[in-house]
Amino acid sequence: MSRRVLFHVQHLLGIGHWRRAALIARGLAAAGLEVTVLSGGPPEPGGAEPFRIVQLPAAHAADATFKTIVDEHGRPIDEAFRAARRERALAALAAHRPHVLLIESYPFGRRAFRFELEPLIAAARAAAPRPAIIASIRDVLVARNDPKRAAEIITTVRRDFAAVLVHGDPALVPLGASFPNAAEIADKLHYTGYVCADAAAVPAEGDGAGEVIVSAGGGGVGLPLLRAALAARPLSPLATARWRLLAGPHLPEADFAALAAELHEGVVLERFRADFPALLRRSALSISQAGYNTTLDLLAAGARAIVVPFAAERETEQALRAALLAARGALHVVPEAELSGPRLAAAIAAALAAPRPAMPSLRRDGARQSAAFIAALAGG
Repeated sequence: MSRRVLFHVQHLLGIGHWRRAALIARGLAAAGLEVTVLSGGPPEPGGAEPFRIVQLPAAHAADATFKTIVDEHGRPIDEAFRAARRERALAALAAHRPHVLLIESYPFGRRAFRFELEPLIAAARAAAPRPAIIASIRDVLVARNDPKRAAEIITTVRRDFAAVLVHGDPALVPLGASFPNAAEIADKLHYTGYVCADAAAVPAEGDGAGEVIVSAGGGGVGLPLLRAALAARPLSPLATARWRLLAGPHLPEADFAALAAELHEGVVLERFRADFPALLRRSALSISQAGYNTTLDLLAAGARAIVVPFAAERETEQALRAALLAARGALHVVPEAELSGPRLAAAIAAALAAPRPAMPSLRRDGARQSAAFIAALAGG
């Protein structure tokens, strides 16, 4: 009998959560599981997938503060919107009758979606047979100095969740580094290793060869980095190299057009490249933010890299991971508060003078390990 997984995923601003979830879902499908992804964010471009997608009414963060959730038209979500999402999520649970309910981020994050997640978990607990409920989280959480909230998380995990999959390697960063209460749920934690695509052979020639690759992730908060890169180019030792700017699918069209109007000879501006890992492997240097997926691509490529961790509001995740990797000599960090053309040009000179980094010895088979763990639990 086919074993079924229902995977709830909500990405709010960038595309990192969706990309990691898609890799996990592919791993689950490859392990012979029937996978349905409940997607709550805006639909992302992509080809055919070996899993089904049930699209919930799309919602995302209005801006980098994450304080306001809006619908696909930019309107703050209301009770009617919440009810429609909740009903569709519960209908998917009833229709698919999963053996495993996998939930990305919650209860460690996505508290704004408790209106649908708490009823979904309650319905799963009341189902017969009852599915195993598993949380899926990245290696580093956004740090919160809130004992009450930490206690709520611990209570929810202990009451509702069979396991918490941590998509990282404790040899680099244990969960306790960003969630001090991790010891209270140590028996629930299962480190899968990092979730990243399998490395493929890359020809030495092609786009990216000898270039500076500037990438802004999903693009929602990447404009300052792209502008600083344009300002840094004439000041840097790589002023005569080709610079390729990848703006991301969510950079507003007006901002993309304004950047395009400012380009000089030797600079290329694109939205997205499916062969981004190959560009990195052939590059002279990468300049990027420090999200989970981009960082793993940099490590796999062994690229000289400068990262500018996203640090708006109380965001600490990218800065912590980047600092640990910088201490190992894997990359160079420019704090977001110091970002400017001259500061970035100085970092470029330092990165070029340093030895080319070697990939740290980290577990990178997170999709396969997640699938093996979930398949074993579903089989039980």
